[in-house]
Amino acid sequence: MFKEFRDFAIKGNMLDLAIGVIIGAAFGAIVSSIVDDIFMPVIGLILNGIDFSNLFVVLKNPNNVPVPSLAAAKAAGVATLNIGLFINAVVKFSIVAFVLFMVVKGVNSLRRKQAEVPAAPPAPTTEEKLLTEIRDALVARPVRSP
Repeated sequence: MFKEFRDFAIKGNMLDLAIGVIIGAAFGAIVSSIVDDIFMPVIGLILNGIDFSNLFVVLKNPNNVPVPSLAAAKAAGVATLNIGLFINAVVKFSIVAFVLFMVVKGVNSLRRKQAEVPAAPPAPTTEEKLLTEIRDALVARPVRSP
């Protein structure tokens, strides 16, 4: 059973998948930082200083607790509809989807270029070489008249 597991874990596809997941997680952190720290503040500034991370609607506040921010609402247990967090998630998804589209497009372009290159004809077999030598020898031989 250990040998089967080892063979499964060492397969090329499994290692490629593991590397892809690790790189994807790191890329996700970069995209989150770009969206949260660069894009959304600029978009908020353009839209009169809206802070998207604090854009929410109070759904239920039974104790009428003041909720100046989303963190305060969560701490007080107030039910909220987090519109800003949803917008951030949509922007993150759009960036990741666009980058993946560009990667797939690049890979498909490389595949098409490889398909366009014609393969070299196969080398003649030993039998074909011998037959060619025999033919050439017969052609080079003088013709006798009867």
